[in-house]
Amino acid sequence: MTTIDPGLTVEEEALLPSDDDVRHYAEHGWYLSKKLLTDDEVDELVAATDRYYAGERDRLLPVRPPKLAYWEPSRGDVQRHNDYVHHEHDGIARILRKPLIGAVAARLARAVEIRIFQSTLIWKPPVAGEPSNIVPWHFDKHYWASSSSENMLTAFVPFHDCGEEMGTITMVDGSHRWREIGADDTVVRHFADRDRGQLEVMLAENAAYNHAEIRKVPMVIPKGHMSFHHCRTYHGSGANVSGRPRRAISLHLQDGDNAWREYPLSDGSLAAYNHDVLVRRTHDGRPDYADPDYCPVIWRDRAQQGG
Repeated sequence: MTTIDPGLTVEEEALLPSDDDVRHYAEHGWYLSKKLLTDDEVDELVAATDRYYAGERDRLLPVRPPKLAYWEPSRGDVQRHNDYVHHEHDGIARILRKPLIGAVAARLARAVEIRIFQSTLIWKPPVAGEPSNIVPWHFDKHYWASSSSENMLTAFVPFHDCGEEMGTITMVDGSHRWREIGADDTVVRHFADRDRGQLEVMLAENAAYNHAEIRKVPMVIPKGHMSFHHCRTYHGSGANVSGRPRRAISLHLQDGDNAWREYPLSDGSLAAYNHDVLVRRTHDGRPDYADPDYCPVIWRDRAQQGG
């Protein structure tokens, strides 16, 4: 096992993925964690996000990126998505930056360093038939084409016990190892901007191309636990029929090797991400995906880095 950063307690070290867990993640593309947040920490997260929804901010984005997800009360009781909550609200950020979360991600991604890439606060209302409650099949790397790393991953962090009746996140087992058909770069469009039926067809065609069975695995996640999935793992979620809101954060994480890259699209433009209008520039003028204001380090293995 990798040498553990001395910032973890002995009790926290026991919560890291085992070697078998790391092998499972490599084969299946997902991992269900042990209890990484205490009940008190989850309750703090609930309280902080309540204040966020009530309008509390510690800072605002200096400009509005072109594809920002940012629910506001005027949009009504649809599924809410709010990006950059780790930047705008210190109470939320304090929990999301817990080193143990980064250490788990580092084990799974076999990385020395883990930085936040994005955080999206999600509220799935218990509204029967609400179309926004259905998240169609997609994988995150489609939207991160301007990122050089193939080892990025996401932690899905519910604020309560989260099972199928709440429309929990559901993985397509092993799909991160599939080869995609062709090079249709319309997939860089967010799933909210695409026809749901097209995405169902895309999943089926890619499975057939890989001679693979589509095996859907709902993540049943107890309070304080979280799921992790590889950036190429197909996933989605169904309706919330539980009678209460499904509340969670999708915490997107990047390994220390990730950087902006030039990725041309078929229309002649370059793939872009919201960070590109926010983050500082590197010495050669590229968007810096290591800008600590937006992409803070939450884990670095000091032993491997020589201090």
